Amino acid sequence: MRFLLTDEQREFGRSLDALLTAADTPAVLRAWAAGDHGPGRALWGRLADAGVFALAVPEAYGGVGPLPVEAAVACVELGRHAVPGPVAETLAAGVLLAGAGGPVAEEWLPGIASGAAVVSLTLEGYGPYAPDADAADAVFTVTGDELRLAPGPGEPSASADPARRLFRPEPGGAPVAKGPAIRAAARAAGDTAAFATAALALGCGEELLRATVAYVKQRTQFGVPVGSFQAVKHRLADTLLGLEFARPLLYGAAVELASEVSRPGAGTGSAEGSPGAGAAVAAAKVTAGEAGYAAARTALQLHGAIGYTEELDLAWWLRRARPLRDAWGTPSACRARVLAG
Repeated sequence: MRFLLTDEQREFGRSLDALLTAADTPAVLRAWAAGDHGPGRALWGRLADAGVFALAVPEAYGGVGPLPVEAAVACVELGRHAVPGPVAETLAAGVLLAGAGGPVAEEWLPGIASGAAVVSLTLEGYGPYAPDADAADAVFTVTGDELRLAPGPGEPSASADPARRLFRPEPGGAPVAKGPAIRAAARAAGDTAAFATAALALGCGEELLRATVAYVKQRTQFGVPVGSFQAVKHRLADTLLGLEFARPLLYGAAVELASEVSRPGAGTGSAEGSPGAGAAVAAAKVTAGEAGYAAARTALQLHGAIGYTEELDLAWWLRRARPLRDAWGTPSACRARVLAG
């Protein structure tokens, strides 16, 4: 059995890295945080052209998915470059709406796959906030066995990451689908959101570590680079180990999810979410989230006072690590799910 990414999957990741390196994401982040979503939506369109959002949409609706392994490759790169917008939520909406089926799927899934539609959502059990709802073309909410389209983004709430604003969607809105299938689709969508967030957290941690290694090679103390100090080397090594231990759990969860959607009767991509797949996703989420947050603490300490400055681009990654750790399953909730699974 092969446990390595294929040449095509690695090339997909490299192509996204090249696209995002040329996009100047710090400038896009600053504009997004200021309420100017134009540059972010333009970048979103280029990512859609590369096939990122089609990965969660079934072929019947214009997508190529579900392809969890490729989605993990993509989200790691998006996390490394801190791409703004409800990435995990839009991917999860692809799974949710595919499970709902009917007119709502026909209306929204082609737009998600093509990048024309940016979507946020809230699911029961994951908190009341929809990230970046003000920039979304639709905000879906699930309560019980009802799927609703929120009438508006609602009021903003405080967020540690200014480029990841939180909103409590306006209540109401007519149900667009209902029934037992909605509960099953919501469980699968929750797993997808947690899985994508784990990949984003891993990518965020990788970039924090890369930037910190580069900085300690340049910063000198007592006439030598601080990166030559044994204590600094140990801190960086511990951070690297945390990220590397998270990586196989992430791709292991991708394999579990891929097996889930390929089982008989799951042709629409609307898997219900087995306990085994859910536990694998939870393990990946808690490990990647904690590793990314540990990378942020290491980066802040080793950058010293400069790490607190607004002018440093790294501040956007520092602010993102903890929200990603806690979104779509806090560490304690994920640990409990691993034990239950």
